[in-house]
Amino acid sequence: MGEDLRDVLERMVGRRLVVLGDLMLDEHIWGKVERISPEAPVPVVQVKDRTSSPGGAGNVAANVAALGGRVTAVGVVGDDEAGRELTDDLEALGVDTGGIIIDESRPTVRKTRVIAHSQQVVRIDREDPREIAGHLAERLVAAVEDALADADGLLISDYEKGVVTGATAPPLIEWARGAGKLVTVDGKPRHFPLFRGADLVSPNVSEAAAASGVYIVDDASLAEAGEELLRRYDLRAVLITRGEHGVSLFARGQSPRHVSAAASEVYDVAGAGDTVIACCTLAMVSGATLESAARLADYAAAVVVKKVGVASASPEEIRSLIS
Repeated sequence: MGEDLRDVLERMVGRRLVVLGDLMLDEHIWGKVERISPEAPVPVVQVKDRTSSPGGAGNVAANVAALGGRVTAVGVVGDDEAGRELTDDLEALGVDTGGIIIDESRPTVRKTRVIAHSQQVVRIDREDPREIAGHLAERLVAAVEDALADADGLLISDYEKGVVTGATAPPLIEWARGAGKLVTVDGKPRHFPLFRGADLVSPNVSEAAAASGVYIVDDASLAEAGEELLRRYDLRAVLITRGEHGVSLFARGQSPRHVSAAASEVYDVAGAGDTVIACCTLAMVSGATLESAARLADYAAAVVVKKVGVASASPEEIRSLIS
């Protein structure tokens, strides 16, 4: 018998993580469509409401908090209303925002989704994805090291918006590992060389294929990709998310383990990867085995894909799915 996932959920409460990455504001414009514009063949959306929530690394931090963990967010926002709103939203969710730095040279990353009748009509992105300046990278590294002294692990959430660079990720991974802290990563394929030595990375299938150079078409090629990522980047484990097929775990010296998807209904996959890495990391720092952490993360993902928009999963929602 494997360990009780309900016990793991209880142990996760109060564990502390530091999340470093690209903070975003997810904005939703809610409305309805009743006609097509006479100016162009596009729908006319009558706006009824507007909501905002943390996105990107902010959503990862929000997921950690929703699962009962304590979390410090470290990243960059612009000196603008979106940055202030994002910081306020995070604080309202119980996230420590002391590690957020204001960069006056760039706007806060903002993604605006226009939703009509539960369907996304269009998305508008505002961002400057250039790498952050050297002095800001130094401040981020110092902020992470300071927060990590009293934390259980570091989670790096990379959306290629300028925060995760050669000046931030490699030295922090080395420092954290030297201090005996867990390091997990949800990163983009182009940046995988920056994550060498991490305890776990969690790409989706297309990201795993791009980072490994293996064209994934079946279980055999999936296993080849997983093993190649372990070897090439000196990783302890790789968790590949596979959508409706669940997740697959590859670890040094162990046979691959495949976890069937817990989700029966899928409305919106936005942010599901954030939920997976947040839950998996919290479970790992709580003493769960890699397989238990992967199973729990898949249950958490099953919760959020049933919700419209970027969302998080609560322990109660996850517990209700555990058989």
